[in-house]
Amino acid sequence: MLMIKSKMNRGKRMKVRSLTALILGIILFILGIVILVSSGSAGGVIPVLIGGALSYLGWRGGRIALIVFGHTCIVLGCFLITWGIYLLPYSKPTLSHIFTRPLFWGLFSLMGGICANYHGFCQCIRRQR
Repeated sequence: MLMIKSKMNRGKRMKVRSLTALILGIILFILGIVILVSSGSAGGVIPVLIGGALSYLGWRGGRIALIVFGHTCIVLGCFLITWGIYLLPYSKPTLSHIFTRPLFWGLFSLMGGICANYHGFCQCIRRQR
C-alpha cells in the first residue's frame, strides 16, 4: 500500500498571484450580485460566475488555468452574443437593460477570453515557476 504524505503550509502566508485579476474578479462578482438583486432576472449570474473564476485565478491560478478560463469565456461569449442578438428586438435603451442583457456580457466575455488567452502565452506568465 502506497502512502502519500503531504505537508501543509502552516505558518506560511499565501501569495496572491495577480492582484489585478483578484480585484477585477471581486468587482465583477459584486456587480453581478447588484444586478441580480436590482433587476430580479438571472442576467447577473454570468458576471457572478466570471468574477468568481477571475478571483480564483488572481489568488491561486496558473498558466493552464488561465488558458482554460480564456477558452471557456470565448465559448460562453459566443453563446451569449447569439442569445443577445435574438433578444435585441425586445430590449429597451436603458442602463438596466444594457447591463442585464446577454449581448453586453457576451461581448465582455468574448473580449476577456481573448485577453486571457493572449496573457496565458505571454512571456511574463511563461517565466514564472
